[in-house]
Amino acid sequence: MRIAILIFDKLTALDAIGPYEVLRSVPGWEVSFVAPAKGQVRTDSGALGLYADFALDEVTEPDIVLVPGGEGNRPLMTDEAVLSWLRQVDEGTKWTTSVCTGSLVLAAAGLLEGKRATSHWLFLEQLREFGADPVGGRFVEDGKIVTAAGVSAGIDMALHLVGQEVGPELAQAVQLGIEYDPQPPFNAGSPDKAPAQIVEAVTAIAGSTDAWLGAQAETAS
Repeated sequence: MRIAILIFDKLTALDAIGPYEVLRSVPGWEVSFVAPAKGQVRTDSGALGLYADFALDEVTEPDIVLVPGGEGNRPLMTDEAVLSWLRQVDEGTKWTTSVCTGSLVLAAAGLLEGKRATSHWLFLEQLREFGADPVGGRFVEDGKIVTAAGVSAGIDMALHLVGQEVGPELAQAVQLGIEYDPQPPFNAGSPDKAPAQIVEAVTAIAGSTDAWLGAQAETAS
């Protein structure tokens, strides 16, 4: 099984690294990081670098493709080189997947039209603009398209893929191996559970960030 994880500047690290840790644990599975250009990218904090060993044109037939989220994927939504690559590899994948706002990139490529899909809760409704049917849940499977909700949900999705491909026993072994046993100290992991003032604060911060990014993009153009 060949897995291609698309990385880019200002991605959210756990979106890519969570699924990576699950998928690379399966014997015989090969995980590669691919980017528009070979080399290092920096995560959204700028403090962590990830290295892409392959450029887009070097990875043409992955069995699984995964698109993570992060503020840096907004430019990818109009990057025809990336969108064309996604459409091309999707023709041969067994699974085409995303984590968090990575689903917006799949949607921009036209791969979610008429599909049930999810994303980070703050961006869920934006999927509708691309003809997708936004739904909640940690991950959503519609045919071979599997989209995960925000950030940590990518781990759940990756374990699901392992279970689908090699069976629940190995998936459980991987889960135990990485000791994925969530017991968070707070019950605030979704907008349905978090206190209203916390939801409002996170929404306001996200809105300010997106407004700033839009202003920067407009200035640059």
